[in-house]
Amino acid sequence: MTHQKKTWFYLFSAPVVIALLLVVVIPFFYGIYYSFTDWNGVSKETFIGMSNYVKLMKDSEFWTAIWFTVKFSAVTIILINLIGLSLALLVTNKFKGANLLRTIFFMPNLIGGLILGFIWQFIFINAFSALSEIFNSPGLKTWLSTTETGFWAMVIVMCWQMSGYVMVIYISYLQGVDESLLEASDLDGASDFQKFWFVKFPLIMPGFTVSLFMTLSNAFKLYDQNLSLTNGGPYKSTQMVAMNIYNTAFVENKMGYAQGKAVIFFLCVAIISLTQVYVTKRKEVEA
Repeated sequence: MTHQKKTWFYLFSAPVVIALLLVVVIPFFYGIYYSFTDWNGVSKETFIGMSNYVKLMKDSEFWTAIWFTVKFSAVTIILINLIGLSLALLVTNKFKGANLLRTIFFMPNLIGGLILGFIWQFIFINAFSALSEIFNSPGLKTWLSTTETGFWAMVIVMCWQMSGYVMVIYISYLQGVDESLLEASDLDGASDFQKFWFVKFPLIMPGFTVSLFMTLSNAFKLYDQNLSLTNGGPYKSTQMVAMNIYNTAFVENKMGYAQGKAVIFFLCVAIISLTQVYVTKRKEVEA
């Protein structure tokens, strides 16, 4: 690389690096520092050591939110990837209207999470109430009022929004499958399932790595739909970790304590994400 090219490289890279430092890196380390203080967001902080971490280890509400988030993430990750892959297999078949279906399936991802939540809140409250009258099923009226149905309401909305996005990722890998391999499997008398499982599936494993990582990170950090659908109710039983941390920081004004929760949450997500990438990457190599 010549001196002039290096100059242009650094010139164009500088704004991105500066923005990354100011918005991500520096606040991240400040957050770790504040997790060791009793900062309330207004007055000067006092260093209190590991007190916040000792306190949150006994915080049942926080660990309930962690467990609810883990359950929600596990279910949505599986369903989103299954639905997304199924849609990708459907629209990559050559038939009239396939491109239109791609657009329709992807459109929910273009709607903001908060707006999407309020749209589905209207459906769960008003539309389900009308259905309960028609089918004489009182349980439909309280879809967002119980822990179990509130959980599945959030799962439905998350899957409806993210499946089209994951579909696009799988489409890009499915279209890269060598047609000669599929023709060879046809000559060998392979069924459609065998062609998918033994030919397509190993070749699209990199797509699984990307899709699993994206759905995992989005599921764990979900806040807007949680707020608009259930607001953590009833009695905080559908409260996810992001909402728990937000309420601790901005409702209870315990910024230092909230930072301690955020650090623990970050470590949990980082460990799970790195493990997932490591495992799926190994599968890619084996494939």
